[in-house]
This record gives sequence, C-alpha cells and structure tokens, in this order.
Amino acid sequence: MFIDSHAHLEGPKFDADRAEVLARARAAGVEAILCIGNGTGAGTLDCAARLAAQHEGIYASTGVHPHEAKLADAGSYAEIERLVFNPTGGNPTGGNPTGGRRQVIAVGEIGLDYFYKHSEPEVQQQVFIRQMDIARAAKLPVILHIRPAVDSNAAWEDAFRLLREHWQPTGLGGIFHCFTGNAEQAQRALDLGLLISFAGVVTFPKSADIQAAARAVPLDRMLIETDSPYLAPAPHRGQRNEPAFVVETARYIAELRGVSIEEVGSATTLNFRRLFRT
Repeated sequence: MFIDSHAHLEGPKFDADRAEVLARARAAGVEAILCIGNGTGAGTLDCAARLAAQHEGIYASTGVHPHEAKLADAGSYAEIERLVFNPTGGNPTGGNPTGGRRQVIAVGEIGLDYFYKHSEPEVQQQVFIRQMDIARAAKLPVILHIRPAVDSNAAWEDAFRLLREHWQPTGLGGIFHCFTGNAEQAQRALDLGLLISFAGVVTFPKSADIQAAARAVPLDRMLIETDSPYLAPAPHRGQRNEPAFVVETARYIAELRGVSIEEVGSATTLNFRRLFRT
C-alpha cells in the first residue's frame, strides 16, 4: 500500500539491524523503498545500487549532494554515468540477484542548499546543471534537495530558474524531496512538471506552511517519504527514522485532507510507479 520514496538505508546507522528494519517495513505495508545513493564522494556513489542489488523492493538513485558539490570531479561524473547507463546499475558483484531489473532509477538527491553552504552557491549550481545533463541523457527523473537560507528565498529562486532552463524541457519529471516550502512554492514546482514529496516534518507542530502545501497539492502529484534516518514523524519524533514510519506521514496527510489513509497510500504508490515506470 505504501512506498517510501526517499531513505538513506545504506548509511552506518542501519548497519546493525538493516534486515530487521526492512522486515518491519514490509510488515507495515511498505512495498518498495527508494534508497538514495549520494555516498561520501567519488568511489562511493554506488552505495545505494549495491543495496538494491541485494533486495527485491529496493530501488536506488545516485548523485552528488549539494553539500559535497565542491568535491565533484570528473571521476564523480563518470561514476554516475556508469551507474545510470547500465540497466542494472553497474552491479559490481556480477550476476542478476534481482532478476536483471533496473536498480538505479533516478539521479539524486541533487540541487541547492544555501542553509549550510558547505559548498559555495555558484559551485552548487554548476554541479546541479551537470547532473541534470547526465539525467537528461539517461532519460531518468531527478530527485531534488532544495533548502534555503534563513529569511532568504534565493535557493528557491535559483532552483526554479535552473529547472526551468535545464530540466522542464526534458519532460522527464522528478521529485521535490522533503518539501519544506509553502503552497505557492509547491504550485511553482508543480507547474514545472514535478512531484512533491512530504516527509515526517509535515507532522511537526510548527510546520504550518508545509501542512498548507500538503492540503493544496493534488493527490495525483504527491509522494511520501521518510528521509530515514532523519526527521521521524510524530509519534516517533526524536527516534531514528525508518521506512515503516512512512505510514504515519500518510496517516497525518490523510487527516489533513479528510480522506482515508488507504487513499493516500494508493495514490502515492501509483504516482511513484508512474514516474519511475516500475
């Protein structure tokens, strides 16, 4: 009934009990998970692909996060290209443990983060454009990380401009992951042909703008995610997040919209499968 469209399951916080985490997700009704493959730089961008190669129901992305944009080099781009142009993500183990299905289904998370500015905005923009070029050539959607600085909309404005120039014409679509904007910004993203994904932050008491966006975004343009291990939704706030908790985000959005949790789960699952053709 549910798909977690964004989780960082490859990280060390899941090393001790990853199998149990996946079992709990299945028991909760989570039928698929998109594992995000940013790694820690060149040579590690296959981290999610390796996990997807081992498990049915797990898909992978690959890309350089805006935090690490300053580390992007020719080796990084070559690694992304190897992963996205190989039907099974360039499985390093050989063989087809998942039946030869495509494992790497998106480029991401990529974008702009002006909140922390671990990399300079100009560098982030250059790396963002380069990765959109790779995604366009591979005919894959993008997963977007857009986080503005406090009291500034510059990241939003730069992102909308770059997407309008470099991505919208492709018609390939993508996801505004862990959406933290308002209803107007959500509409601008929808106008670019993108989906909006809501994470556990929508359940936080001070998230009025995000909640308004969750009411406004059409159900057929919405996804849900955990962003595990971060941002656990109520009633799990403060705990390590995990894919099973995506059900609580679906429940909260259903209550916001006055619909059933089954309707939210069914719609968001269909939207995911339509976007990624899975």
